[in-house]
Amino acid sequence: MHIAGVLPPDAPDPRDAHRELLRVLAFPLMGLVPQPTIEDHDSFGFIEGKDAEGRWQMSVSITYTLWRNPADHEDPVNLAELDEQTRESLDVEPAWERPAWLIEGVQRLRYPMLWEAVRTSWHRDESEYTTLSRQLVDHANYVLMNQFREELGLPRGPHGDTAWQISQSAVNPAVTLEIDGVEVAASEIDTDPFVYAVGARLAPDVVTTVVIARDHLPYVRVALSLRKGTTGERTRD
Repeated sequence: MHIAGVLPPDAPDPRDAHRELLRVLAFPLMGLVPQPTIEDHDSFGFIEGKDAEGRWQMSVSITYTLWRNPADHEDPVNLAELDEQTRESLDVEPAWERPAWLIEGVQRLRYPMLWEAVRTSWHRDESEYTTLSRQLVDHANYVLMNQFREELGLPRGPHGDTAWQISQSAVNPAVTLEIDGVEVAASEIDTDPFVYAVGARLAPDVVTTVVIARDHLPYVRVALSLRKGTTGERTRD
């Protein structure tokens, strides 16, 4: 979420519009099963494509806050590793009153995130870009590009280097993933040093993928369920 300028204290929470959109989503939105170490605070990412015939693509991603010690949120072990400049900026109290939701969002920056960890994607038309393996690779590379730039040695801004990207040859199609308490056929990427990825097809036109930083994996149970607040009904091939 990017907010620019000075907002009045009664400014509407932009997540409200996202919640309304999800209530009428035409496909099932999956999320990690509820567990003490993660917190779902309605932080979503959206990717949408339209053409002359209407919408042809829609993806929704969910970001979670990670609690290494969920029994005590004040435990310093829960804090993210931040540079000094970032920590100091979070401690600055502006002279003006801010909306409660904005204050909450700023405070969450002190803690590690499972950034866009679960993505559910719908495509109107089948193509080489909509296969489960391609969608899994695209999600993993998206997280790497946005969360591991320094580790990958990527410069700021656009660049032509693709050597860091995961390829479809890294996908293992012979695993399972728990969805709504049932083990279903799935594919995974378990060769990257920074992230682990797994995904499954929910319907001919819908896939769900999960990408989690390896440092966070010990704290997360990688299993999915239909996220509350959505109306889509899941079907499988």
